[in-house]
Amino acid sequence: CGVAVAPDGTVYVADTWNDRIQRFSATGAFLGKWGAYGSGDGQFDYPQGVAVAPDGTVYVADTDNDRIQRFSATGAFLGKWGSTGSGDGQFDSPEGVAVGPDGTVYVADTWNNRIQRFSATGAFLGKWGAYGSGDGQFNNPRGVAVAPDGTVYVADTHNHRIQRFSATGAFLGKWGAYGEGDGQFNSPRGVAVAPDSTIYVAEGQNRVQRFSATGTFLGKWGAYGSGDGQFNYSAGVAVASDGTVYVAD
Repeated sequence: CGVAVAPDGTVYVADTWNDRIQRFSATGAFLGKWGAYGSGDGQFDYPQGVAVAPDGTVYVADTDNDRIQRFSATGAFLGKWGSTGSGDGQFDSPEGVAVGPDGTVYVADTWNNRIQRFSATGAFLGKWGAYGSGDGQFNNPRGVAVAPDGTVYVADTHNHRIQRFSATGAFLGKWGAYGEGDGQFNSPRGVAVAPDSTIYVAEGQNRVQRFSATGTFLGKWGAYGSGDGQFNYSAGVAVASDGTVYVAD
């Protein structure tokens, strides 16, 4: 249910129930795929998040294997880290992954209600968050994104809000509450940052909303359906370098 765009415009999709990653051109031409069900290197169990680093490395949140795997742009296995648990570098159903401009990897460790950050090769660098609804706390965070300036945005799914943090986890602000109005959310799942720092949020309410970097509502689109521009559970969102927005419907 995740989607990511590489610096060269290649689109990567976490094809969750098929336990694989697929890649496409910017306009949807099929380019390749990798993965199958399992726990071996390059195999997946319900992968939900995908992200691409500035150097083209692809990171996958291999959710039910409680680990992160990394690959070349075409799917060659490069490494992995993580195991089941709540310790540093362990995970409980991680669903979101993002890469900062400096190559730092951020993981939405969903059922541990925290964000963890790592080096490009998986060395543990830090963590923040705990269960709750206070500032810097989370309830089932499923999406994470990093702005060009290093600000980290988290889709705090069951608190129905977006929180933003410094690159090392200092709380900077929040917006949103449960509802269907502008700037309200119903289980926001995907979050992405455009090159101009516009924030896009995909939610289970079958729409995408966009905001300024600090949460001012700018617009929305989508409704339930199968027509063009309609959605049936919009889960993942990504923005290309040219501003094109991709939504995993």
